[in-house]
Amino acid sequence: MKVSSIDDSKFFHKGVGIASSTATTTTTHLTVMKTSLFFAGDGFTVYDCYGRLVFRVDSYGPDSRYKDELVLMDPHGRCLFTLRRKRPSLHQRWEGYLHERINGQRPIFGVRRSSVIGRSSVTVEMYRNSSEEYQIEGSFGQRLCKILNAKKETVAEIKRKVDASTNVLLGKDVFSLCVKPGFNGAFAMALVLVLDRINGDDGVYSSSEPNRTLN
Repeated sequence: MKVSSIDDSKFFHKGVGIASSTATTTTTHLTVMKTSLFFAGDGFTVYDCYGRLVFRVDSYGPDSRYKDELVLMDPHGRCLFTLRRKRPSLHQRWEGYLHERINGQRPIFGVRRSSVIGRSSVTVEMYRNSSEEYQIEGSFGQRLCKILNAKKETVAEIKRKVDASTNVLLGKDVFSLCVKPGFNGAFAMALVLVLDRINGDDGVYSSSEPNRTLN
């Protein structure tokens, strides 16, 4: 699966949604790494199961100008998605644009918390296909959550990563993104970026948790 390949001509052809543009017959396992330990949300690199770089996000750390707009790129630096936070927004709403956002361009999806009170699920709305909607349930802060489609089927999952050679549970700066057949890997990673920002805004980010050895 070439998860870094984005063909916008396939995204909305005859009702085909964004999540169907890179359908595969097997689950794709990606390793997501935060590229700085000093600031929450400072950047990411994403690798496939062969150790090849498939996505990257350059620094959007302590400088406020990086906090409201994020760019997901392929290994060559080409923009796949631009994510922009809507202000003001009680629900921490973000909108996603295909490729590099330009003035007048309309977003193709929106992400918002379901409730402004306490912990809640996150809703993903597809603007060009009202029947396509996703819910993100679980705790991104604990690196344990699922992306569910309208049928409540899991289409992608975020998990803690275990070092296969030592059986050690790695810290939260390295985690797994499992993308199910038929779901777009770049879209899944774009949602991870939004979850990271929402999680950081809630003040529950922690990268200092010690590693644990599994029994």
